[in-house]
Amino acid sequence: MANELKKVDAVVVGFGWAGAIMAKELTEAGLNVVALERGPHRDTYPDGSYPQSIDELTYNIRKKLFQDLSKSTVTIRHDASQTAVPYRQLAAFLPGTGTGGAGLHWSGVHFRVDPVELNLRSHYEQRYGKNFIPEGMTIQDFGVNYDELEPFFDQAEKVFGTSGSAWSIKGKLLGKEKGGNPYAPDRSSDFPLPAQKRTYSAQLFAQAAESVGYHPYDMPSANTSGPYTNTYGAQMGPCNFCGFCSGYACYMYSKASPNVNILPALRQEPKFELRNNSYVLRVNLTDDKKRATGVTYLDGQGREVVQPADLVILSAFQFHNVHLMLLSGIGKPYNPISNEGVVGRNFAYQNISTLKALFDKNTTTNPFIGAGGAGVAVDDFNADNFDHGPHGFVGGSPFWVNQAGTKPISGLPTPKGTPNWGSQWKSAVADTYNHHISMDAHGAHQSYRANYLDLDPNYKDAYGQPLLRMTFDWQDNDIKMAQFMIGKMRKITEAMNPKMIIGGAKGPGSHFDTTVYQTTHMSGGAIMGEDPKTSAVNRYLQSWDVSNVFVPGASAFPQGLGYNPTGMVAALTYWSAKAIREQYLKNPGPLVQA
Repeated sequence: MANELKKVDAVVVGFGWAGAIMAKELTEAGLNVVALERGPHRDTYPDGSYPQSIDELTYNIRKKLFQDLSKSTVTIRHDASQTAVPYRQLAAFLPGTGTGGAGLHWSGVHFRVDPVELNLRSHYEQRYGKNFIPEGMTIQDFGVNYDELEPFFDQAEKVFGTSGSAWSIKGKLLGKEKGGNPYAPDRSSDFPLPAQKRTYSAQLFAQAAESVGYHPYDMPSANTSGPYTNTYGAQMGPCNFCGFCSGYACYMYSKASPNVNILPALRQEPKFELRNNSYVLRVNLTDDKKRATGVTYLDGQGREVVQPADLVILSAFQFHNVHLMLLSGIGKPYNPISNEGVVGRNFAYQNISTLKALFDKNTTTNPFIGAGGAGVAVDDFNADNFDHGPHGFVGGSPFWVNQAGTKPISGLPTPKGTPNWGSQWKSAVADTYNHHISMDAHGAHQSYRANYLDLDPNYKDAYGQPLLRMTFDWQDNDIKMAQFMIGKMRKITEAMNPKMIIGGAKGPGSHFDTTVYQTTHMSGGAIMGEDPKTSAVNRYLQSWDVSNVFVPGASAFPQGLGYNPTGMVAALTYWSAKAIREQYLKNPGPLVQA
């Protein structure tokens, strides 16, 4: 029999960026908050202590900070005619677990959003006509615009200690010499810190991009360019470009994470409690399913516990939010045949293509140096910064060199035809490791009727619950966009005069490959919008069906973005938290009428 605990004001499920932000905002509002994190306790010590923390075998190869797939995973298939099978080895994407979630192991790339991507469908229909959007593509507007979110992007950057170069502040142009992005929307204030220094690879990329007529700029990075104390009083040290960011806890306290930037302040809050090793099974609802009464979870000893709460925040990783909603009966599950239902709808994933330039021994790039968010990018083909009309695809992509530290086990580029082992392989590694540059086209992935999430009818997790099933594959639009983008990025690569270029775009008929890492940038499934028939949550991330449940995270995105999602997740969470504090707590109930 489950042990029922004392009721709290709010329970937060998942303690990554969204959960930490929500917990801080709600305790500031005077609420008693319990955060439940499925994974173990993690912190700057011992997880970020030097030199143990820069162990590639432990972290990148054995995946210490990532989800244990033997207990819970997803099943995957390419289309509805196939039987999905479990994702048993971490490869294509790497969901985190433990205190900080993916916010502890992320790289630190901290973008805002291109305003066009917030009203993507209406923008495309207005500029190109309704027939330009392919049949079966289900993109839609977010229901919130950039001007509404700008204060919350600003707030998040000040919490994260973000380094960057502004293009304009309150309408005042700062100029190209500052390293800003001419395509960036206006800002209310500057970045908290100046941009990080450019690695040699980034310098070469910037010079080449300019030579072919593009507009390179310094990437916004949540790796500090100097010492910083954030708005919560949390202190950060300057990044030393050690190259151990993505997949690691930062031993320099210079990569933003919930553990470094928010948890120290939350520890001072007597109204806050974090419970690790707490695996939430479901959100408990009233008989009429109109309100949540709390959650049921398993504690570290496997005991079933009921935590009653007036407010439930689902702030876990993208597909965990969707899974919990489906398991709990919150919202109507999506049916791709009828195109009805909302939970599981509009699942999207990053559409990434990579080129590597190999140079002779006169060009030394020192790829072991790096920072997770540092680099140079161009936005000439991101969002709708170019005319899509002649090209016949939806979506855009930034290009960048983001030298984050090429590791000695997993980061060894070799020319095509090189054996996978032996003396020839060793010779090729010696020739290329210190003389290569890697660059990516980070394409915005669109949502489609054919790509969705639901409960698997065949497989269950370690706790007897159906696994989440992912039906996903690349569509024609994705292939067209990737090929176009790689062609444009190749112009930059060729301008660097390498001896060889390897890599490229997906070819026609390419399928999603679960065995090769791409990104962990998954979105959708519990999307926001203005119509309860096509969205699971309203513009404030409040469930249309259960008004005391809010669902922040990338699960709210109606489609993917060209930029990495963390900055958008943080801004939306602050936006939602403000609505809870200033509207919901004063008058509990729906904030938007269906």
